[in-house]
Amino acid sequence: MDTRPDFLRFSLSNGRSVGPGAKYLRWGFFPRELWPLLVENGAEGGMAVQADQTEKETDLLIVLAKEHKWIKGVIGWVDLQADDLIERLDWYRSFSVLKGFRHLLHDEPRRNLMNQPAFLNGIAALSRYDYTYDILIYPDQLKYAARLAGLFPQQKLVLDLLVDSRHCGLDIVRWREDIWDLARRQHVYCKISGMIPIAGSDASARVDFHRYIDEMVKAFGMDRVMFGCDWPLRQAAAAYEAGTRLVQSYFSTFSRMEQELFYIWNAVNFYNL
Repeated sequence: MDTRPDFLRFSLSNGRSVGPGAKYLRWGFFPRELWPLLVENGAEGGMAVQADQTEKETDLLIVLAKEHKWIKGVIGWVDLQADDLIERLDWYRSFSVLKGFRHLLHDEPRRNLMNQPAFLNGIAALSRYDYTYDILIYPDQLKYAARLAGLFPQQKLVLDLLVDSRHCGLDIVRWREDIWDLARRQHVYCKISGMIPIAGSDASARVDFHRYIDEMVKAFGMDRVMFGCDWPLRQAAAAYEAGTRLVQSYFSTFSRMEQELFYIWNAVNFYNL
């Protein structure tokens, strides 16, 4: 179960940068491009996750999920700070394939936006509708995510991006402390994704990559980690197959039950698939 593919259309409405991988993204990426890669790598289904901060994006993903049965759930976007948020959530509750929402917090100039009153009110509304929330952040924002999680102990939250400590200039000691602080909230899960553009695919990078996965697994435990591909942005540094093998090489020594938790059941349970 791949929990993190984005389906991109150019250009994105909010003008955000997709980083050095943009040269790979000059055309749209849709389910027909991803499905063969999933099959080749043993996946039986996946999620569709927003990449643009518009409700049109959410609506498109819902349509794609209806057209492609292997898409088991949608993570969309809605303005959590809008005055009409409750009306929008009332509307979206009629689409059972919509499991939760995400905001591109890692791109926000205000790094603690998730701790602001209007945003917190939005998270509180998600709790009432039993929606999940994907926390897409960089390491410098981990402390704000921990505060968010502490305020909403009943809200299902998942850390959406495993980025190493050097991103945003955070040292490994501080990164580890912030990860463990977030992970001690038992309602917070973690996707093992987002490392490939930084780590690369050579042997030394693989060791470095495993170091970070190891810390995440120890912090969250095998019942709160799940697989995510970061497709198509991962095409920037490694093919889908190479990135998947990198993750598989780490989990190859785990028991079959632990691997099934990581690749399938944690996502099924978290998103109620």
